[in-house]
Amino acid sequence: MDRRTFLLQSGKLLVLSAPAAIAWEHVLAGEPQAAPNYQASDHWWAMIVEIEKCIGCGSCVRACKAENDVPDEPYFFRTWVERYRINPEDPEHPIVDSPNGGFDGFPPVPDEQGAWKSFFVPKLCNHCVDSPCEQVCPVGATFRSPDGVVLVDADYCVGCRYCVQACPYGCRFIDPRTHTADKCTLCYHRISKGLTTACCETCPTSARRLADLKNPADPIHEFLRTNKVQVLKPQMATRPKVYYNDLDGSVR
Repeated sequence: MDRRTFLLQSGKLLVLSAPAAIAWEHVLAGEPQAAPNYQASDHWWAMIVEIEKCIGCGSCVRACKAENDVPDEPYFFRTWVERYRINPEDPEHPIVDSPNGGFDGFPPVPDEQGAWKSFFVPKLCNHCVDSPCEQVCPVGATFRSPDGVVLVDADYCVGCRYCVQACPYGCRFIDPRTHTADKCTLCYHRISKGLTTACCETCPTSARRLADLKNPADPIHEFLRTNKVQVLKPQMATRPKVYYNDLDGSVR
């Protein structure tokens, strides 16, 4: 199947803007990523994060760095973990730490904070439906694929940093080796072959789960129906697709 046929069958030419369609063709022109029968328009990818299951081990961070060749130094991350410690006498001002993005886990909580509420929050690109990064990119290098994944075409990216500044979640960085924008891609090279993301695969407690909102049999629908689910920074109206259950109001 040639690229144009693939684009037509998966609906790409119908849903992407002209610059994004060109960028998408560049993505397809590289090393083959999708399975031959993968129809992007049949999926709408999201992620579930269950806060109470995250133990802050850092396995997801390490797996992501290894899978996606994320630069080691200085400290760049496609995904990272933050720890929140909440003093019951001052719940509005939590102590937040993320040593090396949680890559090596976290040090023990000090004895004097033993009675404080403490929990971990994994973070990553939210693959927003109304993503500010896509809107500010002057060359169409940042675009949303037909299956809802926000991607960056490094061949088009000029390293202007507009997207880095526009992202309200701090999920982007400029790769010092390529001088182009980089971020979580939901391991697109994996999910388009029927695999889950590296972070989900390695999580020992299944705190993260890849989800397909277009699949009526996906467990995400039951999860959304039976849990109190929040997204980060809902006031930004970006329509993020990373869903957290029982997210504490102090998380920012």
